[in-house]
Amino acid sequence: MSAGTAARTSEDEAVRIRLGALPTTAPAVLEALARDLSVTVRAAVALNVATPPSADLILAADPDERVRTVLARRLAALLPGLDKPEQAALREQALCNLMRLVADEALRVRAMIAELVKEMPTAPRELILRLAADAAIAVCGPVLRLSPLLGPADLLTLLADSPCAQAASAIARRASLPPEVCEAVARTADTMAIRTLLANRSAAIRESTLDALIARAGEQPEWQEPLVQRPALSASAARALAGIVATEWLEVLARRRDLDPALFAELREKLHMRLDPPAPADIMLSSVEATEAMRRARAMRDAGTLDEEALIAAAREGDGALCAAMLALAADVPIHVVRHACALRNAKGFVSLAWKAAFPMRVAALLQAALGQIPPGEVLHGDGEGGYPLTIEEMRWQLGVLTRMG
Repeated sequence: MSAGTAARTSEDEAVRIRLGALPTTAPAVLEALARDLSVTVRAAVALNVATPPSADLILAADPDERVRTVLARRLAALLPGLDKPEQAALREQALCNLMRLVADEALRVRAMIAELVKEMPTAPRELILRLAADAAIAVCGPVLRLSPLLGPADLLTLLADSPCAQAASAIARRASLPPEVCEAVARTADTMAIRTLLANRSAAIRESTLDALIARAGEQPEWQEPLVQRPALSASAARALAGIVATEWLEVLARRRDLDPALFAELREKLHMRLDPPAPADIMLSSVEATEAMRRARAMRDAGTLDEEALIAAAREGDGALCAAMLALAADVPIHVVRHACALRNAKGFVSLAWKAAFPMRVAALLQAALGQIPPGEVLHGDGEGGYPLTIEEMRWQLGVLTRMG
């Protein structure tokens, strides 16, 4: 192709783009341009508010995803303005083309439509239901979370039948979620959706539903924070939570000022007992025993033999006094901090102490059993690569609590 021919071709395309974008272009011309070889020309037609439904039908099957996305954006934005009786036919044609696009294999096209109609009160109900039942969370999520056209019966059906694994979490985020839907979410096996429900302060969770979730929360630590922060906790719910939540969340619960004064005092007492419990006899050392254990541990440290193997050996020999002294020195904490971890049988506390002492996770597991007398089923273990099961922030928090107690 010569330079002159290329220039003329470019000029021709520019002319067709302008024609495709002009609202005054004749419908027959727009329909012809909807079949143009240039994707830019077809996109211009897709953007044109004057493009007739017959051309939209052609564009809805366009081979280029970008053209179909542009068309979807225009048709979805067009719907609210087509609510007059004399526009019924035009609205029906626009909806038919939108429904074709909702079935599009391209996620981008479907997600674009969902984003535009998610809060539209005048959107066609059949369009909303189709989007809400999509298998992709990028499509169904915005509609499940925000569409005012989905009633309780729709949400219950979608909870039972949705092909999207994250549908329950999206529904659990809805504002003012009704009690029957809250109960249906709570009955699922989706622990993250239940956590989302508990964190939704506007969700109308029945007291019986909340009680059932509290009964399961001992095995679901991630539920404890949103549970203790639920608005309007009943006295029975607060007492039940006080018996199962971690100390950090008991502190939050015991600070709530919306509770009955007598219950508030009861929770403060529970917190005090949790933070400063009486030490059991098997970890109470006489001053002579404690001094001797610390002397031996310091001698090992000075000789460079206070390492993980020596600690493991002391633990396996049942020398709890030496083991506690070695851990205190290695972690650079007072011996009382280790004693309180023992008194509390605090698995997280032993993991945190081992981390501060720079011991590997296998030592932390041994310490939980040897010093904390924690049952095998409750011992915390590392991941498959030997990493610690707690975050650094959580371990620092645990050490801070133990240090304050000590």
